[in-house]
Amino acid sequence: MVTDLVTDTMPGGEEMASFSCRGCAGDDVVPVVDLGAQPCADHFPPVDTPGEDPRWPLELWLCRGCKLVQLGPVEPQLPEPPLAVESATSIAHAEASVKELLADHPDLNGRVVFEFASHHGGSWLDHLRAAGCRIATGDERADLVVDVHGIAHEPAVGEMMKLRADRLAPGGLLVLEFHHLLPLFIGNQFDTIRHGHWSYLSLGAVIRLGALYGLAVESVQRIDMFGGSLRVMLRHEDEAQPDESVLETLQDEAAAGISDEIQLAGFQEAAWHAAGALHDELVRHQQAGRMVLGYGAPSKAPVLLDLSKVGTDLLPFTVDAAPGKHGRRIPGCGVPIRSIDDLRAVQPDVVLILTWDIADEVISQLEADAGGWGATYLVPLPEPHEVVG
Repeated sequence: MVTDLVTDTMPGGEEMASFSCRGCAGDDVVPVVDLGAQPCADHFPPVDTPGEDPRWPLELWLCRGCKLVQLGPVEPQLPEPPLAVESATSIAHAEASVKELLADHPDLNGRVVFEFASHHGGSWLDHLRAAGCRIATGDERADLVVDVHGIAHEPAVGEMMKLRADRLAPGGLLVLEFHHLLPLFIGNQFDTIRHGHWSYLSLGAVIRLGALYGLAVESVQRIDMFGGSLRVMLRHEDEAQPDESVLETLQDEAAAGISDEIQLAGFQEAAWHAAGALHDELVRHQQAGRMVLGYGAPSKAPVLLDLSKVGTDLLPFTVDAAPGKHGRRIPGCGVPIRSIDDLRAVQPDVVLILTWDIADEVISQLEADAGGWGATYLVPLPEPHEVVG
């Protein structure tokens, strides 16, 4: 494993944990952001479970070698039960992505494909199958290898990049889609930092890690998913012909300073500022006599609500489309999760959209109910702001 823990001694004599990079296995890895001890993001206990929810350190570290931003020295937490359901936005994105990809690369029609587990991006396999592609069997190498928001869930990122390179047939195309560190950083999306997401990828890091296994980036496309994602096309390095989208994205990353440890360290203060602003906004609504309820119980909600010091006093409950989450609670803050029908029945003055990356879908869904009920929609990031339904 590339995450072997070692111990350094600080000037005061106390010990500081460090570890080798999850990507390149280098040992020059430094902490840049500390969000404190946080509950496991996808562990939603039954609402009446006694005691405090367990917590683990939540830190971002930067490898000075390959520039990978990653979770610090923490071991895998509780298993993630399959409670979530795909949003309509995600499902539509998968279908549109396959159509676009095969239109841009007609040589891939009817070829052999392999998809690595795509946790929250919506699987492409059914659409590829419908287009005549054949799914690889056994250890068969594929002409198209797809990873849609999968690799971030792997603790050993470098080893997983090697597996994807090994799956790629000569002349083949590897498609990596992931939540991009650039919009995360400039959009103050601190709630997307959570246990279970082990890496926060930039194009620069992908280029360096891919090169370790003979891969080169050919083109880049910015995708409006999960608050801002990147779709990266890679080939074997002797086959890739990079276009100008690669340089443009690298320039934007450099301008934002997302591989600079001092710039990254400023993200911590921005996160606490936005969290405090959300707390103050909910207090303001409470003091004005307005009821606030939540929509969504995504994996980002525990960090958002914990840092914002939001509990059931400010948010009595939230709702979610996933039946498996009903009767459970958001860990840490203890906010109960109920059905969407309960939200419609209460008709709160304000709906706090915790699934802010699909705010348009949420608002359209609620407003479709006889024109809504006149609620105000509150989006928490990058700063709390109201959206008209």
